[in-house]
Amino acid sequence: MIEFRGVRKQFPDGTLAVDRVDLQMPPHRTTVFVGSSGSGKTTLLRMINRMVDPTEGQVLIDGTDAATVDPVRLRRSIGYVMQNGGLLPHRRVVDNIATVPVLRGESKSAARARALELMDTVGLDRSMADRYPAQLSGGQQQRVGVARGLAVDPNILLMDEPFGAVDPLVRMELQDELLRLQRELGKTIVFVTHDIDEAFRLGDQVVILRESGRVVQVGAPAEILASPADDFVAGFIGADRGRRRLTVAEVDGRRIVVDADGRPAGVLAS
Repeated sequence: MIEFRGVRKQFPDGTLAVDRVDLQMPPHRTTVFVGSSGSGKTTLLRMINRMVDPTEGQVLIDGTDAATVDPVRLRRSIGYVMQNGGLLPHRRVVDNIATVPVLRGESKSAARARALELMDTVGLDRSMADRYPAQLSGGQQQRVGVARGLAVDPNILLMDEPFGAVDPLVRMELQDELLRLQRELGKTIVFVTHDIDEAFRLGDQVVILRESGRVVQVGAPAEILASPADDFVAGFIGADRGRRRLTVAEVDGRRIVVDADGRPAGVLAS
């Protein structure tokens, strides 16, 4: 389990990025931080692997204060996936995936063999193993990034807006892939996004933040939709907009779910 206790982060220029956050992230589930720019979500994420250290408070991983763990060793034990994949352009796909295992002392042959297996896991054809990142589509690059994040079989996988730079159709495919991987692997995933629809689709627990890293509501998507904590949350999740207000209509003998503007949102199962 990951836990924040009274975590605060103020940068040297005086910017308050995170303001006294107390939060628990359950193991083997996906917690999503969602908020607009400047809400501190990426800062919170990076405190978990000590890319950023808190000004006050503690970040605990399975009861151990992260501040007591060597940051390099900590980072190499936690998967990290960022926007645009963060791939090394001069290395082939298979070598990008194998980077951290090799740094941890694994033989190149074993790391490459594991990398090929992970390509299968994330839905990449092995024929792409010897390509360079520039020869891949954006969606393929993100799959390589996910494979690299999984390369050391981490308990924790951090994902910082990993699907934000791809088109909507590819983004939905990548979300589907992540949901499948989570069902199969059961990692503790911490995911950052500014998109509330993505947060509700992926998160078992959703953390809504506003400026200066203030947590305004934590809960399952259904709980937040049913009972927004305040007007800010209601507006942020779109509770007052047509796409969230769904009703059932009958069309040609079938029950169709429609939004407040009458646009179809899906078919109601029997």
